[in-house]
Amino acid sequence: MTTPQELKQIVSQGLLSFPLTDFDEQGEFRADTYAARLEWLAPYGASALFAAGGTGEFFSLTQSEYSNVIRIATETCKGRVPILAGAGGATRVAIAYAQEAERLGANGILLMPHYLTEASQEGIAAHVEQVCKSLKIGVIVYNRANSKLNADMLERLADSCPNLIGFKDGVGEIENMVTIRRRLGDRFSYLGGLPTAEVYAAAYKALGVPVYSSAVFNFIPKTAMDFYRAIETNDHATTNRLLDEFFLPYLAIRNRRAGYAVSIVKAGAKLIGRSAGPVRAPLTDLTEAEMAQLDVLIKKMGAQ
Repeated sequence: MTTPQELKQIVSQGLLSFPLTDFDEQGEFRADTYAARLEWLAPYGASALFAAGGTGEFFSLTQSEYSNVIRIATETCKGRVPILAGAGGATRVAIAYAQEAERLGANGILLMPHYLTEASQEGIAAHVEQVCKSLKIGVIVYNRANSKLNADMLERLADSCPNLIGFKDGVGEIENMVTIRRRLGDRFSYLGGLPTAEVYAAAYKALGVPVYSSAVFNFIPKTAMDFYRAIETNDHATTNRLLDEFFLPYLAIRNRRAGYAVSIVKAGAKLIGRSAGPVRAPLTDLTEAEMAQLDVLIKKMGAQ
């Protein structure tokens, strides 16, 4: 088992990503192509992979599908790349998912937002604390949507939950991020988690958050790694070229509909011949015209 502190070191450097979950044309989980996807992605150099994360459509998986996804991920990637499992929803539901992932050999948990209801800072902190205390493995809390923590609550959680080792920001509130980073220091590993994180990577690095998770790693892994290394080495010529040639036009497509942050990644995988099938409702797939536009962008990046 990876200890929480070992996990903290792993996710404190390098590029992270979250594999798509494979469905067939009827929307049923496909274990064989999911395993093949992980086999393909594992050698490209990501520090860790988030199985059943947001881009992996955690929110649409049944309990048995979730177990299969995590089992296949841990078995396929064992000894090659660490697996963090997504978990979320109502507190007891999140605990059940997280404990199942721990049982199946996941190296850690990405704790995604609780379901639907708004909650106070104290309530969100209680949710995180209960999940953390139900586990031995490390937990990264995903700051996003209706589950946003401030520095005061993170300080309390840092004291009460030794296995809470990471903070992933998917909100982009700079004042809060700076306050958290300065106040908590090296207590946590900090991850950039805004959709299409490459666009924010240079800014977040300047805030002391050099690590981020890449969605496009799912279909242009070489380009994703090239961009990360350019950010790491302050190679502004490469980052600016890739932003102009790929990421900004990509955003123009992604931003056309809510939910396209996931749909466009599945579209990219299909275009390179590694289809993960359609997205499940309530998400919607890209139109044929949008697929054609994305295809042009991908071909500019060359063979992966």
